[in-house]
Amino acid sequence: MSTVNPQPLWQPDPERIAQAQITRFQAWSAEQYGAPAEGGYAALHRWSVDELDTFWEAVTRWFDVRFSTPYARVLGDRSMPGAQWFPGATLNYAEHALRAAATRADEPALLYVDETHEPLPVTWAELRRQVGSLSAELRALGVRPGDRVSGYLPNIPQAVVALLATAAVGGVWTSCAPDFGARSVLDRFQQVEPVVLFTVDGYCYGGKEHDRRETVAELRRELPTLRAVVHIPLLGTEAPEGALEWSSLSSADTEPVFEQVPFAHPLWVLYSSGTTGLPKAIVQSQGGILVEHLKQLGLHCDLGPEDRFFWYTSTGWMMWNFLVSGLLTGTTVVLYDGSPGYPDTGAQWRIAERTEATLYGTSAAYVMACRKAGVHPVRDFDLSKVQCVATTGSPLPPDGFRWLHDEFAESGADLWIASVSGGTDVCSCFAGAVPTLPVHIGELQAPGLGTDLQSWDASGKPLVDEVGELVVTNPMPSMPIHFWNDPDGSRYHDSYFDTYPGVWRHGDWITVTSRGSVVIHGRSDSTLNRQGVRMGSADIYEAVERLPEIRESLVIGIEQPDGGYWMPLFVHLIPGAVLDQALLDRIKQTIREQLSPRHLPDEVIEVPGIPHTLTGKRIEVPVKRLLQGTPLEKAVNAGSIDNLELLHFYEDLARKRT
Repeated sequence: MSTVNPQPLWQPDPERIAQAQITRFQAWSAEQYGAPAEGGYAALHRWSVDELDTFWEAVTRWFDVRFSTPYARVLGDRSMPGAQWFPGATLNYAEHALRAAATRADEPALLYVDETHEPLPVTWAELRRQVGSLSAELRALGVRPGDRVSGYLPNIPQAVVALLATAAVGGVWTSCAPDFGARSVLDRFQQVEPVVLFTVDGYCYGGKEHDRRETVAELRRELPTLRAVVHIPLLGTEAPEGALEWSSLSSADTEPVFEQVPFAHPLWVLYSSGTTGLPKAIVQSQGGILVEHLKQLGLHCDLGPEDRFFWYTSTGWMMWNFLVSGLLTGTTVVLYDGSPGYPDTGAQWRIAERTEATLYGTSAAYVMACRKAGVHPVRDFDLSKVQCVATTGSPLPPDGFRWLHDEFAESGADLWIASVSGGTDVCSCFAGAVPTLPVHIGELQAPGLGTDLQSWDASGKPLVDEVGELVVTNPMPSMPIHFWNDPDGSRYHDSYFDTYPGVWRHGDWITVTSRGSVVIHGRSDSTLNRQGVRMGSADIYEAVERLPEIRESLVIGIEQPDGGYWMPLFVHLIPGAVLDQALLDRIKQTIREQLSPRHLPDEVIEVPGIPHTLTGKRIEVPVKRLLQGTPLEKAVNAGSIDNLELLHFYEDLARKRT
């Protein structure tokens, strides 16, 4: 693997290396903490995982993390799960996110863009004022540290204000995008029992208005713990009865008060896909996210006050939380609310141009769509400010690397391409961007600092230049502090630690090359992952199998060699039912209405039956492997299947598709 691409596609020039914050951090850490001054990134990374406590202390000092009470030590307990970071310390995430208001009050903290593509600035002073006003109102509503505050919101400035105001009072933020149907939202919010709900009346997407007032009414009915609902009139409608107006809560000129909370105090709840049962409610801490995101955004993404950070995302995806954390580095954050391809495929490049983005992040799928559509970003737009294009969600195929590089190189631009990979589970990257390293086609540059990323075989032996399971052998500060409603920690343990005790297994196939780069090959489990948004098969089964004609269903997501993603839905019908156009339309309508358009399958295929384990569980992973071309005897343990004959259908389908 390491010799496939011996020549780098891109090499940072000496000036970029010298100016990179990670270079200065290494020199400073060498002076202050005995980090290696020579040997470049590889030596720094080795030190960061060998001297984990020292590295993270260095990060907090380099970024001037304000501890209102000091920590006793960096790691009180390093066992996983359950590592204790900075015991004794107190701080506040929102306080750090708003620090730049002291020195750059009149400069933009946020640039908001809708489908008109005209950026609207929110200054640091204005952002701080609104957070001050809203946090005071939340306290007046009785919101106390640990209370959950939820948002059914698109990617708009009000969502950022609501998150920061929640963090300022020590509340716990959680959000879903408004394209989620009521059932999807309730499966998430009902678990955490929010006391406040921020909502919009609707949103604009693809040039159309989408009214969500009926969904909001259903959420209000089904969330009995709500004390208040806050209405944001994005479509200009009146507030429903009993709801508070956003403008009345955010208009006061109030200095924010930042609750000083323990390092491990919960900051927000993110949700897994819900492959089996309800989505996992993943809780991450104020301190853990603060230091992890400072490291990731400041050192790896090389962001600072002169930068503008745009990532195409929604509030239902961890990348939105990651984007908001750009504020921690004093960076101007670009919020885009709208379709990624409206009014044309080049839409995201136009936004990067108009906001003068220096780091532009998107999905690998969008890059490949632009290539296929004949978009020429540098020819058609002024992208002279763009220093880095980053991709995540799925591996960027080699053709995507070449296309991006060639499009920018034509104009003489020196583009850093950062393919990154991480997870909702840590709200960060395991591997990806390093501004001082070369980029090789199809490869992530390196594992992140402080992250002992390895590829392991089934027996727990590390592999180099071979495909294995992605594991992390030391704790990361942003690993979940717990899952909500998991009192004994068993669901958390079983999600990551049941394969290799005490070692995080993420569920991705990877290769760590002998040059230290990383190749991601897709999921090693059955999680659906379309354009970086992880979805649960259980949600789809629940919706589809309510239709009387459908006895049972099976949904599989498969990464394609060209960077695409194929997500077929297999349906086993009751006797006499026919998969005609009318039933197809009802299946799609049900999924769209109860879940979201993102959950729609690429194909609906009738099958003679759904295979199960002997205990009655649908076998998603073996079917996925069959559809990827794995021979039947290697894809499944024959003795564990209730009807082996059914698997021949999927085997034949894979043969026909190739």
